[in-house]
Amino acid sequence: MKNYYEILGVQKGATEDEIKTAFRKLAHKYHPDKKGGDEKKFKEASEAYAILSDKKKRAEYDAYGRTFAGGGAGAGAGAGGFDFSNFNFGQGFEGFSANGQEFDLGDIFGEFFGGGARQRRGRDISIDIEVPFRESVFGTERRVLLAKTAMCDTCEGTGAAKGTKMVSCTGCNGKGEIRESRSTFFGSFTSTRVCPRCRGRGEMPETPCKTCRGEGVMKREEEIRVMVPAGISDGEMIRMPRMGEAVASGNPGDLYVKLHVKADKQFTREGNNLLTSLPIKLTDALLGGEYRIRTLDGEEALTVPAGVNHGEVIRVRGKGVPYGRGSRGDLLVRIDVEFPKKLSGAARDLIEKLRGEGL
Repeated sequence: MKNYYEILGVQKGATEDEIKTAFRKLAHKYHPDKKGGDEKKFKEASEAYAILSDKKKRAEYDAYGRTFAGGGAGAGAGAGGFDFSNFNFGQGFEGFSANGQEFDLGDIFGEFFGGGARQRRGRDISIDIEVPFRESVFGTERRVLLAKTAMCDTCEGTGAAKGTKMVSCTGCNGKGEIRESRSTFFGSFTSTRVCPRCRGRGEMPETPCKTCRGEGVMKREEEIRVMVPAGISDGEMIRMPRMGEAVASGNPGDLYVKLHVKADKQFTREGNNLLTSLPIKLTDALLGGEYRIRTLDGEEALTVPAGVNHGEVIRVRGKGVPYGRGSRGDLLVRIDVEFPKKLSGAARDLIEKLRGEGL
């Protein structure tokens, strides 16, 4: 059984924020579209995050995970008093042999503990979108057109033609699952599995929908609305639950949107602060002056104090990246003093006089 905590690299008691942070790092590292990415590890991380980010699924995983991991039994005495010391276990508990007879533990215990009647789930989808720098700061909305397996609009996912009814499945007598008993080395076990005829619904369309041929899902284009939150960084992922591939009689997968932020010619980002530069004259550096600067909110007046140094930073509060509830970072303006490359005779004389004053 997969250890989702190990896959994400977190402790079992990790908080929701720690799990989210760990997933974002792995998703950014292993994204299939990235050079050096690893599709298998990306899917493993996505699967782990889908379970551990859901409180109910995580609680179920923690409960059954300890059972499957064999946390309570020792090497010699197993559950129910059986002695496993003479058994040769296959890797991952796929099977073992005793007295020359082969047994499949995955088949026996997997279905006994609920593995046989597992809910179907659609595939996850990963896409990339690019947003301008300003929109990454203040947030935006994007609409993307995806070709995917989605719910049939004609029958609204029922698989039945309009005006017809659903009838009880004869394969499972309307129960949605088939119970089977089998004799094993440990005794008789009863397991359940999803009915293959009705796919767990317990009912079937009397007349199948012609659009989707009774499947309830079909391949088509669907417009997806992506809400880009304010302050998102380049490379971050947005998870949209149940917006991935649909599957008949099951839960849709998730959609993962990776954000690429276009670089801005004037601004760079440092946490919740924005950085820019302002070239000023040498005389204004000495005597001070007034300048108009561009911010993401429009133009602002900036007072340059007398005696400012080259490379000094002036802070304009509240003009950075939004965060929290109504809070924003600052705009940091770096002063670049422009020194003249050529001097007129009059300018040279004046500077000589300043030198005489000790400046």
